[in-house]
Amino acid sequence: MSKRYAILSIGTNSTRALLADVAPDNPRIERARSIGTRIGEGLGERGRLGDEPMQRTLDAVAQLARALRGHYVRLFAVGTSALRRAENGEEFGERVAALLGVSLRVLTGDEEAAASYRGALTAFGALRGERVGVIDTGGGSTEYAVGDSLKPESVVSCEVGAVRLTEAVPELAGHDGAVDKDAVAQARAIAREALQPVTKQGSVERVAFVGGSATTTAAIVRARATPITSHPVTREDLQRTLDRLLTMTLDERKKILGMRAQRADILPGGIIVLDTALELLDQERAVATTADLLLGILLQERDAAGGRLGYERHADTRAHREPRR
Repeated sequence: MSKRYAILSIGTNSTRALLADVAPDNPRIERARSIGTRIGEGLGERGRLGDEPMQRTLDAVAQLARALRGHYVRLFAVGTSALRRAENGEEFGERVAALLGVSLRVLTGDEEAAASYRGALTAFGALRGERVGVIDTGGGSTEYAVGDSLKPESVVSCEVGAVRLTEAVPELAGHDGAVDKDAVAQARAIAREALQPVTKQGSVERVAFVGGSATTTAAIVRARATPITSHPVTREDLQRTLDRLLTMTLDERKKILGMRAQRADILPGGIIVLDTALELLDQERAVATTADLLLGILLQERDAAGGRLGYERHADTRAHREPRR
C-alpha cells in the first residue's frame, strides 16, 4: 500500500519540497523541487530576516504547496539554520503555518544532523558493521553525524555553510572576477576553525555528502544538467572544480553545465567547506547523494510507526492560503 509523505523545508539558501512513497523498504521519490530563495541573505550571525527574503520564500512555499496538493497523506514543514538564528524566526514560522495549515518546526543542529544521516544511509545500501559519516553542508551550517546503524551514535552542528562563508569572504562570490589566493586561504582558515568538532567524532570507513553544494559539484564533475542521485566525489574533483570556478566571473559560472544559476556565487564557499571537512576526517572521497535531510525526516516518521507529532497533519484537514503581501 502506498504511503506518500510530503515535506517542505526552508533552508538558508533554498526552499525545497519532497514527495515520497515511504512504504517500501527502499523509498520511492515521486517529486522533488527546489527554489533558490536565500532567506538568510544579510542575516549574519544574529539578526532579523529581511522583508524581501521572507516574501520570496513565502511565494516559493505557496508555489511548492500547490505542486504537492492532493498527493500526500501526511505533510511536514521544517526550517534550519537561518530560522534558528533569526530574531524574527518564530514570527516568520507563524506566517508559514498560516499558509500551509501545518506548524513549521525549526530543527536544532543535532536534529538536522540526525535526519540527514538517516536519509543518506540509503546511498550506502545495507551497512555491514562499518562506521559511516554524513556531512550536510547547507547555506548556514554544516552538520556531521556518524554511526553504524539507522540512528547515529553522535552528531554535531558547525556554524559554517556556503552562504555564511561567502558573506564572510565576499570575494568568493566572483562579482569582481577571478578570486585571489589570499581570499581562498582566509576562507579555508574560517572553515577549518568552524569544523573542528568533526575531528572529535572518531574515525569512519565511508563518508556521504548531502546538500546542494555537494550535488551541484557532482553534476558539474559529470557534466550533467540535472542532479545526480548518487555519485562519488573525490578531493581531487573538489579542488579541480574549485580552481575552475575561481578563475571565472559570476556570469561565466552560471553557464557551466550542471550549475544552478542561483548557486553560482556560493558554490566555491560550499566546496571549501566540503573539502576542509574531508581533510579533517583524513578521507579522500565521499558519495554525493540527493538522499538528504528531507528524505531522512520522512523515514524517521516511517520508522516511528506513524506517531502523531506537533509538526504534521493529515491530508483531510489541509488548508491552503496564499501568502500575505
